Amino acid sequence: MTDPKKPFLSDVKTLRERARKNLEQGAVTETYIGDVKKTIEILQSVLATEIVCVLRYQMHAVAAQGISSDAVKAEFLEHAKEEQEHVMQVAERINQLGGSPNFNPEGLLSRSVSEYGKQDLDLVEMIKENLIAERIAVDHYRELIRYFGNDDPGTKSMLQGILRVEEEHANDMHDLLIANEGRPMLKK
Repeated sequence: MTDPKKPFLSDVKTLRERARKNLEQGAVTETYIGDVKKTIEILQSVLATEIVCVLRYQMHAVAAQGISSDAVKAEFLEHAKEEQEHVMQVAERINQLGGSPNFNPEGLLSRSVSEYGKQDLDLVEMIKENLIAERIAVDHYRELIRYFGNDDPGTKSMLQGILRVEEEHANDMHDLLIANEGRPMLKK
């Protein structure tokens, strides 16, 4: 039995008529419940955050030194690559919603939730900086997923996929921290 509050539109004629309306809005149809402008604004901040994360991981991959730095450098580079994939996913979503992704480096840090971090850190400090950044990202994505709820399933789904990777990154940084300090930092 179907819920009368959630009618299923099975009338193909109506679907086709709706699809022909407002073509200039691209993927945004009249059934989009969210606030497109607010969504784009939020995603611009997400984009800036991901760009900052790419740059931080790349800087740390180059600057990492020490006896056990090769494995850590490789992990930093892998994370930079995955963060770059997030950059492109978010930029594509902004574009789908009719926005123009802001890649302008001017003001990048002010648009980002994450920090770039300090320079001249030792290996353990770099790992800690990245763990902090990943924990910020995890909490931020969880908050955004709750915010979008059912109003924008496309954005929510994208953010859920990114969140899974960010949780993996946080776990990787925690493991590296244990390996390089010899003790767990977070209680299990």
